[in-house]
Amino acid sequence: MIRRSSKSAVAWVGKAGGAYNSGRHLVTDSFVFSFWYLLFPTFPFTLKKQRHSLDANTLHQIRYLEDQLGISAKYDTKTYCRQTLIGGNYGLLNRDTFEPNPDYYSALLWHRLMGTRVLSLNYTGSNMTRAYAHCAKQSSGITFLLINLSGNTTSQVTVTNGSDLRREEYHLIAKDGNLQSQVMVLNGQILSTGADGSIPTLEPIIIEDASPLALAPYSILYAHFPSFYASACT
Repeated sequence: MIRRSSKSAVAWVGKAGGAYNSGRHLVTDSFVFSFWYLLFPTFPFTLKKQRHSLDANTLHQIRYLEDQLGISAKYDTKTYCRQTLIGGNYGLLNRDTFEPNPDYYSALLWHRLMGTRVLSLNYTGSNMTRAYAHCAKQSSGITFLLINLSGNTTSQVTVTNGSDLRREEYHLIAKDGNLQSQVMVLNGQILSTGADGSIPTLEPIIIEDASPLALAPYSILYAHFPSFYASACT
């Protein structure tokens, strides 16, 4: 409708918190919610028995929400407003300690790595792997955002049509493999603030060859290809 309009209006997403009534502790403030926040949330996962379980109602809330950052960008949404920075159980920061929740780091990497130009991506493979590509924000290359929604299988993704496949990889998983953990792990390192409240350095793994991208079960991967040529990004 906006595209057909002669006006200069653009689409925004406002107050996107993912769940009503201030969210759900250990769901909307935990690692599992980054699947909803970044990509497509219709994933049929089953949690192992844990002290804090996800009931059927909560699973329904997660599985049938609209696509968020990935799809919003794909359909030319200009602004995305997350509900909230602090407040409820869906804030980017813990409302009691002000420590970043996992979604904070997911959003920070998006902000640093994903440019505003969205690329058409032809992905063929498991329907448990989601894939997006943007022109990179820090180079003339591209950045992929991939998520493995399988809890049992490592996903191998081969990138084609690229002359230089050297890259920087940012692998995100939940601490101890607990999807309801409020602690995110980047490339094997727990992400926690410094004594002065400073945000930790988000260091990538440098890959110098053209090996496939490997996504561990229930993981998120940002892969920045600084020298990948895409005509739309020049």
